Amino acid sequence: MSSAISPLAGKQVEPSQLINTPRLVTDYFVLKPDVNIPAQRVAFGTSGHRGSAFDAAFNEAHILAISQAICEHRKAAGVDGPLFIGKDTHALSEPAFASAIEVFAANGVDVRVDADLAWTPTPVISHAILCWNRGRDSGLADGVVITPSHNPPEDGGFKYNPPHGGPAGADITDLIQNRANDIIRGGLADVRRMPFARAMASGHVQRHDYVTPYVADLGAIIDLEAVRNAGVRIGVDPLGGAAVRYWGPIFERYGLNGTVTNDAVDPTFRFMTVDHDGKVRMDCSSPWAMARLIDLRERFDVAFANDTDADRHGIVAPSVGLLNPNHYLTVAIAWLFANRPQWGAHVGVGKTVVSSSAIDRAVARLGRRLVETPVGFKWFVDGLIDGSLGFVGEESAGASFLRRDGGVWATDKDGLIAGLLAAEMTARSGKDPGELYRDLTREIGEPVYARIDAPANAAQKAVLKAITPEQITRDTLGGEPVTARLSRAPGNNEAIGGVKVTTENGWFAARPSGTEDVYKIYAESFLGEDHLKQIQAEAQDIVSACFKAGGAA
Repeated sequence: MSSAISPLAGKQVEPSQLINTPRLVTDYFVLKPDVNIPAQRVAFGTSGHRGSAFDAAFNEAHILAISQAICEHRKAAGVDGPLFIGKDTHALSEPAFASAIEVFAANGVDVRVDADLAWTPTPVISHAILCWNRGRDSGLADGVVITPSHNPPEDGGFKYNPPHGGPAGADITDLIQNRANDIIRGGLADVRRMPFARAMASGHVQRHDYVTPYVADLGAIIDLEAVRNAGVRIGVDPLGGAAVRYWGPIFERYGLNGTVTNDAVDPTFRFMTVDHDGKVRMDCSSPWAMARLIDLRERFDVAFANDTDADRHGIVAPSVGLLNPNHYLTVAIAWLFANRPQWGAHVGVGKTVVSSSAIDRAVARLGRRLVETPVGFKWFVDGLIDGSLGFVGEESAGASFLRRDGGVWATDKDGLIAGLLAAEMTARSGKDPGELYRDLTREIGEPVYARIDAPANAAQKAVLKAITPEQITRDTLGGEPVTARLSRAPGNNEAIGGVKVTTENGWFAARPSGTEDVYKIYAESFLGEDHLKQIQAEAQDIVSACFKAGGAA
């Protein structure tokens, strides 16, 4: 199993690790993908198309084709309002932005770009879409965010959000990716395009103030008056990402005692500390990538960070350092449902199948409904829009929740509100989120959670993806009777792309990686580290038996 920690982990990025940005951008334009090679095709995962220009996996041809496919989808779907577009601070986001603008304008799409052509977080685009569409039946808006999220500096990403404001479902992304690959295969002959300067002057591209409306609306979702009155000392590290332009206006508008600990933006991300595997990654849930802010925790009552498109959060508390993402999701749920009296009794909680069972126990304690879905934020969109899900979250430090009055805020993950909620907790309780979580575990138990990787070739990954509960014949796990064997999520009966096995005090889930020759084992125990290791070992035995039965040993 893969769990080794690099000797570079938590240390300042070394000069030898910095990307060659000019070469990366040059490769974006000069390398031509071959769609007969799977790794060079357009492929929409749970967060859009991602890849590196170095590998001919994120290049001009990809973005031209995807943008044209989006234009064709909009026309077929009758989406004729503005398209809100945002980008993060990765090096490839800038040329991809230019490519997309050239295509959108040539197709007559009315595009809203940042007033300063600067960076825009994912949740701000979702919020803008929903605000535009509120009360409308026609002229609906949609959006694009150019970001590979927390991925390394050499990566690029491109994702589409339809009029509901959240990540597009497979019914849309499959159409876009397949059409884009056909366009590339046809030599881009179907792409309508005009030069960037002409596109910007065409009348189809309008500059838009994204910052002010989003910042002005934050009081509708967070009790910022309490944060101001308590004088909570807040520290924020944007990790060189799109949120860097938002925290100053937030602190100023609401009179908060906030400090941005690092406002540098550099596409090499040379100011980062190295992640667990020796890579540069802006992962705000990683204690290695977050080492600088963790070291500063005594200066603040609460601190937090976001990844480069600010859809993730990392919460640092003086009492515990960096909170495990599952711990913060759990305590956030407990806090919100105790402090949002306008949320009705019908309002429930959404979580992914690989998130902590501490959430299950916290939700049961509240007497609320739990909806457990496969991995992917798209599964939560409808519940947020109709107000039936008050809080939704993923184990990878992504979450969103309703406004204080129970209305929808955003249908994509929002790392800014997650951080500000931690400040609200601290202000109103007098305890930081780590202390609040410790208090909660006295009632629900204290879990131990981990994700590890195990080797798997393509044939084995195919077996795991298609596994059924009947293939799991084992009756015990970690010395306890098995209570459920799942290949579909109980909240919506959708395939989880793997298997989950549960007991009273533990569980594991196994899913194949979409990019590496490994499968991921998520596991948790409420009985301690030794029990967790037992579950992990037995999980690998169970999966290996399935490989053998499937002829892929």
